[in-house]
Amino acid sequence: MADVRIESAGGELSAYVATPAGPPPWPGVVLLHDVFGMSEVLRHHADWLASEGYLAAAPNLFRSGGKISCIRAALRDTAAGRGPTFDDVEATRRWLVAQAGCSGRVGAIGFCLGGGFALLLAANHGFSVSCSNYGRLPKDAEAALEGACPIVGSYGGKDRGLRGAAARLEAILEAKGVPHDVKEYPGAGHSFLDDFTMGGVPKPLLVLMKLMGTGYQEAAAADARRRIVAFFDAQLKAAG
Repeated sequence: MADVRIESAGGELSAYVATPAGPPPWPGVVLLHDVFGMSEVLRHHADWLASEGYLAAAPNLFRSGGKISCIRAALRDTAAGRGPTFDDVEATRRWLVAQAGCSGRVGAIGFCLGGGFALLLAANHGFSVSCSNYGRLPKDAEAALEGACPIVGSYGGKDRGLRGAAARLEAILEAKGVPHDVKEYPGAGHSFLDDFTMGGVPKPLLVLMKLMGTGYQEAAAADARRRIVAFFDAQLKAAG
């Protein structure tokens, strides 16, 4: 596991990279963080994917200015469908493909803000598979998902901000003939895959999130991880 520097259009980009213990070649995965940015939670997700045989790279997409301004910039880019955030993700994808141990097939996985971004990357961005975890659907989801790669998605039934998102995503993908696995977990809320007790979240906010039913839910997280790995294996390993 290591921190690396990746050349991007806007200059050097930092990223956390987790390498599998087994022999190459390995498929690659780009991890897209939530509004908290680079964190121990994100590194943990990268380590988990590496343990499953994936060369995992988690770029820090909040690299200029304060966190609020970075979040605003990322939201502007996702709304426009282009910009520095897209450039940084593409630079990370190309970096993975260029690694001697990479098979050349790369997937994207995102959480919250990154989950919505993963959906925008599913079509025409060079990814072989995309995973959205409680990510908001694009404003014009039908158009954005035209020609999308296979998608696996996980949502919480108690996530009040994303009510109906799983059902809508599944309906769109079904209508377009996109291979998919979308599931809503009735007992889970937002960010149920993220164990924020690892650090990176102020304690008062952590307490508030718990009261709101947001955060790690072990049973749902375990099942979602199982589904994600099975879907990624089918699209990135079996196809490779």
